Amino acid sequence: MTSTVTAAAVSRNFEAYQDAAVCEPVIITKNGRPRAVLLAYEDYLRLTRRDCRVEATANLSDTDLAAVEKSEMEPGLDHLNAERLKEKNAAG
Repeated sequence: MTSTVTAAAVSRNFEAYQDAAVCEPVIITKNGRPRAVLLAYEDYLRLTRRDCRVEATANLSDTDLAAVEKSEMEPGLDHLNAERLKEKNAAG
């Protein structure tokens, strides 16, 4: 379960919340609204690796993008084709 604490509480007892963030993310609020998240370094690395994979698609050539658009999932995964087409139609 994620903890939610005020920025003032984190300021008063940073070490305790730093330790808690190793087990679960700690949402830090300011004026009652979420403002930041304190999380374990391993979680940060995992998230940044995921971003790199997602960003890599921006570097595809027009030929590669055309090939991806023409591709279809293997038999038995037709629901993924439907999802892909639905997202494509929604985007443009």
